[in-house]
Amino acid sequence: MKVMRTERSAAGLHIGIVAAKFNKQITGKLLDACVASLADHGVRREDLEIVRVPGAFEIPLVARTMARANRFDAVICLGAVIRGDTPHFEYICSEVSRGIGQVAMETEVPIIFGVLTTETVAQAEERADPKRFDRGGAAAQSAIEMVKVMQRVKSFGRHADSGSSTRRRPAAQRPAK
Repeated sequence: MKVMRTERSAAGLHIGIVAAKFNKQITGKLLDACVASLADHGVRREDLEIVRVPGAFEIPLVARTMARANRFDAVICLGAVIRGDTPHFEYICSEVSRGIGQVAMETEVPIIFGVLTTETVAQAEERADPKRFDRGGAAAQSAIEMVKVMQRVKSFGRHADSGSSTRRRPAAQRPAK
């Protein structure tokens, strides 16, 4: 059995970041921690493109546009949706989650979900704090890891074409017995 291991160096990667402006005290911390983590892993500032959008609901559209531009190895989505007194929270969380997931499936570009969905402002602050949960830094690390995973997975087909692979073909491609 092969176990896929990934390195954490991100030198040479081009990363897009979509960050909501709404709840800016939280999203600003997420963004700062994300950028710092990417830099710590070798991503140069000129290899980042940051786009600020009004709120979390707008994130999937911009993430999709960035992913389709074929300029980014990954797109990181950052935002904060905090429960209020109306059902608005459920609608926004549901649509943002669905939209971000759909973008990843459509484009096959790693789209990282770094949108906090919390009950209180205190919970959001705790998760955005780089000294506590550091969800911004975690989003950056997920992006790096997913780029490496996708590079490895996509290379499987190239190795199989060269005849160097002994992996089983999917059942649909195996000859009938």
